[in-house]
Amino acid sequence: TIAATSAVLVALLVAVAALAALAGTVVVRRDGAWRRVATAAETRPNADLVAPLAGAVGLVVLALAQGDAADAGAGPTALHAVRLLVGAAFLGALTDAMLLGHWYLVQPGLRRDPLLEMVRWLRRLWPLEIAVLLVPVGMASVLTGSIDDGYGGLLGWFWAACAATTIVLTLVARAALAERQYAAVMAATGLLYLAILSGFGTDLVARLVLAA
Repeated sequence: TIAATSAVLVALLVAVAALAALAGTVVVRRDGAWRRVATAAETRPNADLVAPLAGAVGLVVLALAQGDAADAGAGPTALHAVRLLVGAAFLGALTDAMLLGHWYLVQPGLRRDPLLEMVRWLRRLWPLEIAVLLVPVGMASVLTGSIDDGYGGLLGWFWAACAATTIVLTLVARAALAERQYAAVMAATGLLYLAILSGFGTDLVARLVLAA
């Protein structure tokens, strides 16, 4: 419908605004011509929230644009919006942790605090991601057989395996970062690289099955 198309366009515009805000925070922190602005931005880290907040608005608008998702088997609009927000935060934390781990490979002298913080956020978001995907109508219905995944329940168990693998890899990565050797960071980065595969499987498989 025209209303749905307009809402999708609004969501895309908000997403572009989020990217612009993110690019702005990167630019103002560079040395050079923007030094004065960068100094002010460094004292106001809350400015970094502009991009994710704009992105969150875009996700909510997108959920509203899709209307009542119950017809598609994905639950009511409110639940659909929550799944989009939690899924974005979960996959974002996972992706950031993996990319940040790779940065340590080129600058091994960096402190581990930022990487440890991303791993902590990943551990906090994992239960929320699993919970919102299990809420009926959700993956719990697939695991019990109430919803046919088209493969005799195989996709439901594949999703469960991806979810379990993701948290196990996250916990092992955290344990690796407790070691003092530089090789521990390399090991944690490799584990997070695997976790991003299982993490995307956790989110995307559920969405595909529930939207079928």
